[in-house]
Amino acid sequence: ELVENSIDAKASKIDIFVIDGGRTLIEVKDNGVGMSKEDAVISIKRHATSKIRFDQDLFAIKTMGFRGEALSAISSVSKFTLSTNNDSLSSGTKLYCLNSEVISIENCALPQGTDIKVEELFYNTPARLKYLKSDTSELSYVTDIVYKLALANPHISFSLTSNNKTIFKTSGKNDVIEIVAAIYGINVAKKMLDINASNND
Repeated sequence: ELVENSIDAKASKIDIFVIDGGRTLIEVKDNGVGMSKEDAVISIKRHATSKIRFDQDLFAIKTMGFRGEALSAISSVSKFTLSTNNDSLSSGTKLYCLNSEVISIENCALPQGTDIKVEELFYNTPARLKYLKSDTSELSYVTDIVYKLALANPHISFSLTSNNKTIFKTSGKNDVIEIVAAIYGINVAKKMLDINASNND
């Protein structure tokens, strides 16, 4: 959901970092439009979204997710830091949250975009923590999602780093074959056939 929010924010570059399969750290950093201080504070509230302005917007949803719903849920079960800036000429905003409550707000030096750190996932909900699988299994889930999002968005540069080792990276040059090669290998990429088709749907 964090990566989908970055896509919705019109990011052209999204970097994902995980430690211990995401158990210790999940970080998603993008160069999207960012948020104002006011929106950043609201974004972790339940049922908050910056993506619905008018009632009729509900019947023409063009986004992948609702930032507030994801951030509210995630910030309630982790040590959560959100840094964001919607204006590259000014300072950004940094929030530190526990149990969905803002513990501190401060200005920070950040280029336009958003950086979200989720640390010690489920630290306060041991019943949920025990359902996490091995670090290798959890990383495979993360990797699979990033692969799919990269294939669907070849115009965005993605990188995935696990335990300080880069395991996947794309250029964002809208080259699907490059992404196929990165995921499935050069031999598979060479055998791809380009098919263009459309229908009334």
